[in-house]
Amino acid sequence: MAGRPGRIRARALLQSDGVCEIKALMRHPMETGQRKDEAGNAIPAHFITEVKASVGDRVLMQSFWGAAVSQNPSIGFRATGLNEGDQVAVEWTDNKGGRGEGKAKVQLADD
Repeated sequence: MAGRPGRIRARALLQSDGVCEIKALMRHPMETGQRKDEAGNAIPAHFITEVKASVGDRVLMQSFWGAAVSQNPSIGFRATGLNEGDQVAVEWTDNKGGRGEGKAKVQLADD
């Protein structure tokens, strides 16, 4: 997957019924702590613990994750009350204090 670690690629498409479809792809190794490297040493756990999407101060979605999520995870959800041009911010925090973020401007979908 191209891009730097921590980057989130996001898209927000406003449907004609007023529902906004938001999708985000996150770059993260998501290590469980159960795998071993070539020398047989355990690879330390490193995974996203929280994902949040918001527009300004309004939280659209917040979720809490654990080690059982795949590498470079993606999410999708729907929200109402958004308008064309609104800026959706998606961010994650991981168990080592790392952070990732991305933004998407709400666009009208090609129905």
